[in-house]
Amino acid sequence: MLQTLAKNWWAIVLRGVFAVLFGLGAFFWPGITLAALVLLYGAYLFADGIMAVVWAIAGRAAGPFPWGVFLAGLASIVGGLLTFFMPGLTALVLLYLIAAWAIVRGVFEIIAAFHLRRELTNEWLLALNGVLSVLFGILLIAAPGAGALAVLWLIATFAIIVGIVMIMLGFRLKGLQGTAARRPAYGR
Repeated sequence: MLQTLAKNWWAIVLRGVFAVLFGLGAFFWPGITLAALVLLYGAYLFADGIMAVVWAIAGRAAGPFPWGVFLAGLASIVGGLLTFFMPGLTALVLLYLIAAWAIVRGVFEIIAAFHLRRELTNEWLLALNGVLSVLFGILLIAAPGAGALAVLWLIATFAIIVGIVMIMLGFRLKGLQGTAARRPAYGR
């Protein structure tokens, strides 16, 4: 795993740069950012639903009708339409979705840091990133009424901090690029 991470250090740095740019953009253009997030989510739901319905209908000749895929597709289409017609409600639902994503992502990053503790000297950066993600998700769930702008600023701050941590981790991995292949794998 360390070899793969070290070889692709630039991808981690790039993720960090994009996170920082997203965070800065959210601070400078909060209204546009919130509207774009909601509309992108709606467009994703709508497109996903159409694709699922088309796949279910096209695949009906191959065997029993895939009702689960068809109904999930219809639910996505309805969700997409609701997003376009009720963007305020969608923003709140999207807030909870982002909170859940941050918590799950953070937990998995903490687990990854734990597994890399013998191979990576500064695994605490990955663990810190995970802890920040979990705390961010809990904060979003605990205070949803803080307002869309405050939440957007939290998201922007989170993106900038996580982006900086990812950039630091990426450059740390770049320094290990030549040594990763020579390091013994522990726990095998």
